[in-house]
Amino acid sequence: MQNDELLKTCLLAGRIMIEGGSEMYRVDDTMRRIAQNGGAKNALVFTTPTGLFIGLEETPMVKLNPVDRRSIDMEKVAQVNQLSREFATQAITLSGLHRALQRLDQHTPFFPFWLQVIAAAVCSTTLMVVFAQTYDWVDMPLAAVVGALGYAVYGKLSSLTRVRFISELIGAFVVGFSAWSGIRLGLGQNLDNVIIGAVMPLVPGVAITNSIRDMLAGHLLSGIARGMEALLSAAAIGVGIAVIFRFF
Repeated sequence: MQNDELLKTCLLAGRIMIEGGSEMYRVDDTMRRIAQNGGAKNALVFTTPTGLFIGLEETPMVKLNPVDRRSIDMEKVAQVNQLSREFATQAITLSGLHRALQRLDQHTPFFPFWLQVIAAAVCSTTLMVVFAQTYDWVDMPLAAVVGALGYAVYGKLSSLTRVRFISELIGAFVVGFSAWSGIRLGLGQNLDNVIIGAVMPLVPGVAITNSIRDMLAGHLLSGIARGMEALLSAAAIGVGIAVIFRFF
């Protein structure tokens, strides 16, 4: 019974971290530490972006858990790490850790959607300055509005559909069409600058970075899988923008 709960706790912690966008080597390390601190000295862990496996050498027991969705939520990753540290210092029991992880999985604290949209607007404006290498004061307001609108569409579609990359494609199309419309209405001057800044909140920068870090850490399968996922997301964004330049 103790080993069964320990393996379930390790799998739950690993799944939450992968869904939050953690690097695979961090997931592997956290699961091993929880198992060791729970009394299992020889835990066998195998992690992939789509599934987790864990077993114990001293018993024939092996458990697995699929991972159906992946996003970016550093709050989840940080809280799992904090709970793992508390378990290591015996501040909480194994049962307490399991219950805390279940609560975290079901009720993750997150910023409200309206605040995320405002953050996307600010990000679009500041990154337009960075990539355009000029303070384009005329296009800053338009970039903020277009970036917020594109991210809002992307966020709503992500919650409504399970089809991968559709939300990025349509979100990028909305960015391109809104930027083109704003320029035609005289609200901005440089279409390239507006699109460059407004599309940045959609770019999978964290996924690309994590895939490289996974490969450098020796997790080649996970690194390649995440890298391909990030490249497909980037391709979907590119197609959404390319449609605007082709037909408008």
